[in-house]
Amino acid sequence: MKRFQQPNDIDQVFQIPPLGARGLRFLISGGGTGGHIFPAISIANALKKQVPDAEILFVGALGRMEMERVPAAGYPIEGLPVSGFDRKNMLRNVKVLWNLGRSLILAGKIIRRFKPDVAIGVGGYASAPTLRAASAFRVPTVIQEQNSYAGVTNKLLAKKAIRICVAYEGMEKFFLAEKIVLTGNPVRQDLFTVKPGTKEAYDFFKLDSKKKTILVVGGSLGARTINQSILAGLNKLAKAEDVQVIWQTGKFYIKDARIAAGCHVSERLIVTDFVSRMDLAYSIADLVISRAGASSISELCLLAKPVILVPSPNVAEDHQTQNALALVRKDAAVMIKDVDAKDTLIDKALELINNEKELKKLSDSILKLAEKDSADRIANEILKLV
Repeated sequence: MKRFQQPNDIDQVFQIPPLGARGLRFLISGGGTGGHIFPAISIANALKKQVPDAEILFVGALGRMEMERVPAAGYPIEGLPVSGFDRKNMLRNVKVLWNLGRSLILAGKIIRRFKPDVAIGVGGYASAPTLRAASAFRVPTVIQEQNSYAGVTNKLLAKKAIRICVAYEGMEKFFLAEKIVLTGNPVRQDLFTVKPGTKEAYDFFKLDSKKKTILVVGGSLGARTINQSILAGLNKLAKAEDVQVIWQTGKFYIKDARIAAGCHVSERLIVTDFVSRMDLAYSIADLVISRAGASSISELCLLAKPVILVPSPNVAEDHQTQNALALVRKDAAVMIKDVDAKDTLIDKALELINNEKELKKLSDSILKLAEKDSADRIANEILKLV
């Protein structure tokens, strides 16, 4: 299949295999971050498990990480020249709107050629034009809403959607109740192949199994505030001899982090831009510091990990704060506002890591919120529509 690579290829005729004797066809759209891509791939894998001869095509946004991650997972993908609105420079949105119109046309061409039985949107820039085009061609659509606060795009797409798979209770305030199915968010299954506290994990990171471990993650691209908070508290972490830290900075912050942390680097502080074995990192983490993205929270629930959440303020409808509050209200997480993190995050982390009773309470509470087998449950809902 020839992949659409440049916006000026909008009139290209896609070389998708012709119809004939064929199995079921599913179109999955969305991406932009790992929080959208990993669930999308999990859903595709679940559909393949139940319908081995199914054809699955992804539609993503050109230049975003799904254009690499999806093919690496073994699935074809087409790209749309779509991007988010610029809320700071409104003039730039002229081009954004132009590309959105082109993406709608292009998505329609993909629908006509591929003829999917069901189209699934997982969030991200590409899902809006793709699902709008699918609805226009009377293709049943399914939305997977990952957050506790639905975004504008999904609220609009929900009007034509047949089924809406959600991860939180109380989503009737955004969607029609009869369309909602509580499924949870699909997560990376490789995270569950390693036992908690395994010796392999301590050996991999060269850490001490007798010390408490804090895992710091800011998402696939990193988180500025979390990184600044760790830097501000390096002296305190260095003095806490019974605590060790795995610090994933993200690729944009690793250089500055390594320079600033240079005088503190020891066998108790691992500084890396990306943790290649997150399964091992989670295995030995006594406490996690994280943003409040939906996929991250779903993983933490299933792994029963005590967590301090620092919601990003730079997301639509401030949905990460709503995600975090959904856990805080059930005593399943600690939340620190982004604006307060630099002054309070490390103090709170060191206080919590030494409080076994509180760690146990957080672990037990967050496990109660876990939704298991989410990808299979979503696949079942999709197959009901065929």
